[in-house]
Amino acid sequence: MKAGSAVRTINCDPGDDLAGQLHRRFCERIRDDLEANVLYLADDRLALLLVSLDLAGLFEAAYMREVRAAIGAAAGVPDRRVILTSTHTHDGPDTLGLLPDSHRNDAYLSRLHECLVEAAAEAASRARPARFGWAQGKAQIGYNRRLCWADGSHTMYGDATRPDFTGLEGPHDPTHTVCFAVDEDDQYIAIMHANCCHATCLESASFASADFPGEARRLLREALRGDLPVLYLQGASGDTSPWNELGAVRRWEGERRLREVGALLAGETLKLLHEAPLIADPVFSHNWEDLALAVRLPTDDALTRARQVVADGEQQAGRWQYILARSGVLGLQEEFQDAPFDTLAIHAVRIGGYAILTNPCELYCQFGLDIRRRSPAEVTAIAQLADGFSGYCPTIPGLMGGGYSGEAIYWCRLEPYAGYKIVETSARLVHELWPK
Repeated sequence: MKAGSAVRTINCDPGDDLAGQLHRRFCERIRDDLEANVLYLADDRLALLLVSLDLAGLFEAAYMREVRAAIGAAAGVPDRRVILTSTHTHDGPDTLGLLPDSHRNDAYLSRLHECLVEAAAEAASRARPARFGWAQGKAQIGYNRRLCWADGSHTMYGDATRPDFTGLEGPHDPTHTVCFAVDEDDQYIAIMHANCCHATCLESASFASADFPGEARRLLREALRGDLPVLYLQGASGDTSPWNELGAVRRWEGERRLREVGALLAGETLKLLHEAPLIADPVFSHNWEDLALAVRLPTDDALTRARQVVADGEQQAGRWQYILARSGVLGLQEEFQDAPFDTLAIHAVRIGGYAILTNPCELYCQFGLDIRRRSPAEVTAIAQLADGFSGYCPTIPGLMGGGYSGEAIYWCRLEPYAGYKIVETSARLVHELWPK
């Protein structure tokens, strides 16, 4: 088995719109580089390309298909064996134009396309015999951010000292996984590590940043090698954040929290790298399935309210309510009313005892735990926001509690049992790679 890797800087330009909030933000500077880290894997039967992007996500389906085909051709890999994942930093360029007063950054997307083609070709050309290691540890970087109240409602964030606070809606997951490749000279070819936490330490900033995945990458390179490719796989973190809602330290100390989380990730990864045995010829396999799911359309009452908010205008309704009405409710109706279904690419990858299970959602943490519990692999990593964007995927309690990421809007649109079907599909695919 062989492995090759490459790294490219994928910064936006000053003045570009930044993604990740419902208000417009513009890039004033580059705090730290956004990157594409690419890993090419191949044996005599199979070739696969994994790409980790410092972006909120690559959302538009036609663009995803075009890029997959182009970089697959450059690396000699079938396009469905190209997996594009995003770290979900909230301080990267807007690649969708979800807000009505911002536009999809086509100039940036064109540059990104060319950059990824070059990186894929380089990673394939640098492929060489490799040994692989994998391990699992623990690094508590994310906390559940959905709070429950005595009236049965749930909110994203809140004051847990209120007398009507009744607990957190769901779990968090400190599982930390690592898979890595070294060449015949014991030099690292690439490192993949995965954990579960929204990359939102700096989410309201007016600069570009890879957030804590970039800080962890910097520390790993400082310890190991300056140009080392490091892929961060974002786990099922739709309802988790870097902020402990039950802790004494409140939110928004972003720079400090970024350094803490980056150090936690890098430290645990270094420990696992030191402990993991190396395997020269691991089992290598991959399969996928396109999972068709129904879309929840807004109710008639929700459409009536949204149209009234839009008619009143942003100044009267307020920015938050206006964007939720226009882009969230009416945008959902406009795009899916004639064909209320979505198709999700679910992948399963096996590298020896290490499994990667992907999905294109912001999957609630409980589903990641369920996938890992049902996996036969020694170590299982979840990679969300892979091969597209299908929005938040809440649990039934999340839907019952409502609130942001629970109500039917464009970026929370899948049928109520979507997450459970993703778990079922992922479990079946990964078991097919571990035949009894």
